[in-house]
Amino acid sequence: MMMNTSKSQFKINSGTVIKGKWHNKQYTIIKELGYGANGTVFLADSRIGKVALKLSNNSVSITSEVNVLKSFAKVQGYSLGPSLIDVDDWVTNRGTISFYVMEYINGPDLLTFIQHKEGSWVDVLMIQLLKDLQNLHENNWIFGDLKPENLIITGPPTKIRCIDVGGTTITGRAIKEFTEFFDRGYWGLGTRKAEPSYDLFAVAMIMLNLYYPKRFNKTVGGLKQLQTMIRQKQGLVRYEGILQKALTGKYQSAKEMRLDFLKLTSGDSTKPNRSTVTAGANRNSSRQVRGQTTQSTKTRSNMAKKKKKAGWVESFLIIILISICYILYIYGQLT
Repeated sequence: MMMNTSKSQFKINSGTVIKGKWHNKQYTIIKELGYGANGTVFLADSRIGKVALKLSNNSVSITSEVNVLKSFAKVQGYSLGPSLIDVDDWVTNRGTISFYVMEYINGPDLLTFIQHKEGSWVDVLMIQLLKDLQNLHENNWIFGDLKPENLIITGPPTKIRCIDVGGTTITGRAIKEFTEFFDRGYWGLGTRKAEPSYDLFAVAMIMLNLYYPKRFNKTVGGLKQLQTMIRQKQGLVRYEGILQKALTGKYQSAKEMRLDFLKLTSGDSTKPNRSTVTAGANRNSSRQVRGQTTQSTKTRSNMAKKKKKAGWVESFLIIILISICYILYIYGQLT
């Protein structure tokens, strides 16, 4: 993470009571959950149960993250990040400290979860993640600091959630927080401008991280090294077309990448295209245009039917995938 700290800003003992200056709500610290450049997150007990409480000396950072969580609450159908519960100040003998309280998302992180599951769970979770990212992107937000440590698996029903929104950035601005391994700028494959393709690059690197749990160091960098790493793992070769498009910024939206995942899981033998227009396509282009002109009316009349059918097929495939994985989960619990 950019500008990370080597140690936590706050050392608070278990049992310490934090009382808000303005709302008078009390939170009893249970333990520290983690820390970063902009503060420390604690597990705390409250009147509504366990919550995650973030303390920071940087009130501007707190305000920014709170605004992100408030924006998330307005995104219909979005559930990747935690919900906001409270915002206040804590008055201590060392001064006033800003904090906010959010939903406590409990469960294993993505890497831990996948280690004990069948490979089909990768497809299910990536499809879920891309759907949530599409909703986020449509509302002019880019997640920024996507990585497995921030992705928690809850359930049943199984759901992928995120515990850190510190890197979330408005579309068009510079990414404010990142982790090098998942950052396209680090690999020399793009800028740090907040746009959908930045998050989709990170999704591709998350896929690599699932098959390289300890990650790997940059040597030559660029696409060549990442292609080599993909081809060294049999499980990743299956996704090579999708990963290459994401790594090179060919996807315009998370929806496009998600549809390619759905095609792959449905057994569609048509792999995502990795190239641009071929010479053969150029030679045949004039004949194609003439054919398209005579068939244009018929094509338009069929497009609506195909689109409707595709929507039903997509929903059906997701239901089947989730059902299979849930049955495997129950079976694992019983055995």
